[in-house]
Amino acid sequence: MAGARRQATGDATTPGAAHGADAGRQPASAAASAQVTGELLELSLGYVYSAALHTAARFGIADHLADGPRSADELARAAGVDGPYLYRLLRFLATKGVFREDEEGRFHLTALAEPLRTGTERSLRDYIMVRGEAVFWESAGRLHEAVRTGTTAFEGLYGVPFYDHVASDPELGRAFNASMAAFSETLSNDVAGALDFSGVKSAVDVGGGRGGLLRALLRANEHLTGILFDLESVVAGHVLDVPELAGRWSVQGGDFFVSVPSGADVYLLKHVLASWPDEECVRILATCRRAMPAGGRLLAVNAMIPAGNEPHPGKTIDMLMMTVLNGKGRTRAEYEALLTAAGFSVLRVLEPSPHASVMEAVAAG
Repeated sequence: MAGARRQATGDATTPGAAHGADAGRQPASAAASAQVTGELLELSLGYVYSAALHTAARFGIADHLADGPRSADELARAAGVDGPYLYRLLRFLATKGVFREDEEGRFHLTALAEPLRTGTERSLRDYIMVRGEAVFWESAGRLHEAVRTGTTAFEGLYGVPFYDHVASDPELGRAFNASMAAFSETLSNDVAGALDFSGVKSAVDVGGGRGGLLRALLRANEHLTGILFDLESVVAGHVLDVPELAGRWSVQGGDFFVSVPSGADVYLLKHVLASWPDEECVRILATCRRAMPAGGRLLAVNAMIPAGNEPHPGKTIDMLMMTVLNGKGRTRAEYEALLTAAGFSVLRVLEPSPHASVMEAVAAG
């Protein structure tokens, strides 16, 4: 962690910092203890990093650096914020590689800061912005209630399921849908590149949001046609209307618990199942199975939690599910169990990204 690696300065206010001239002569056990203390204290302040990222995204700092490095005062004038406070924010983010300060006090874009720009191919600005909204912060602050009761923290705070709340707030709904599209954009090309659609004529993207995955698949497979299926309010903001895809797609609004378009060769469920409890997942899968023709395939795309203690995106998303939704991260065996319960047989699993393993299944005989 950054705090544990920071050079000792003798500053007694710095978590985990060594003190004075004796810092280099600490016994090994004392140094190890100080490092552990520093790491744990920094973990406890993780929300500060989230707040700092949200603030940088809100004020478009990465956009203001697109043409080259600038000082904090120059950035502050461009963004309409306080210079000294902005400097402290950027100095802090630079400790994690988000921006870089040079010897002249100017800040530069870095690989980590680049996705904070607006409108770039792999922009995550919309995603970072929404994750800084109160619905996420407040729910995360009630994680202890979710663990105590075994129910999502969000419903305890707002009295309704998350998606119902989003549907009732058009501004939040637009922002949330844009955030999910931004997250999807970073993965869709990877997933599309891993799939062999040479023998596939038609596909339905079930719960496909604004259509980022379907767009990537259509671009990669010129013979393919596709249907984007999601709630009316979601598909209204679709991204499929581009010249090179003309005549190869359509959009349908509806409820995947009730029915989905029938007769396609492939049905896609990207990051849908993780948002729902087991019973609802089986219902969604069963709806897809009823719509599939003989020989049809289902492709379920999710982050699958591996065994062991290593970090993994699926474990992080699982914490998000506990605070906001009634879904959960799952292991490969748990996803296979859901598919089996809905009448599918799993053929294989592809892993183009830690965020997006692809489980291919067909209707069981």
